[in-house]
Amino acid sequence: MASTTFNGPVRSQNGFQSVTVSPTSGAVTVDATFGTATSVTDLTTTNLVFTDQNHPTKAEINATATATAAQVATGYITSTSAAATTITLPTGTLLGEALGATQGTVMDLYIDNTAGANTVTIAVATNGILSSAAADTAGSFGDLTVASGATGLARFTIMFSSATAYVFTRTA
Repeated sequence: MASTTFNGPVRSQNGFQSVTVSPTSGAVTVDATFGTATSVTDLTTTNLVFTDQNHPTKAEINATATATAAQVATGYITSTSAAATTITLPTGTLLGEALGATQGTVMDLYIDNTAGANTVTIAVATNGILSSAAADTAGSFGDLTVASGATGLARFTIMFSSATAYVFTRTA
């Protein structure tokens, strides 16, 4: 099939390219190629759904602290602390701004405490609300503590009810 440029959504069984066409010269620039070997450039976080849970950037928090919005935006925080550690999430306003969040934005946050020697506890800040599932019962999906060692992995879901407020739930 010949190369064709469309203005609108495209479905293909053999991959596709997203392009922009210069209004003055008519030159076509490939912005992203999707297929077996996908490469993406100049992508913003607005209205994206991530299905690949690979986290090339990880944040390290090894002492009690408030996580920055940039650290949480990586989606993966590690802790190797020997002391009990509390990680407080950023405010809904700061996190929403960093993610370009709107009502309905959802992201997963992984906490990896497998190399730690003590418990990590997660706390929410202003405009962060624990979901009704967050009964904070040890071993439940509401549990906000992450054990150390081999079982020290947890997944939390952050769901935005507006651009500046989120609901926080442990999901694994």
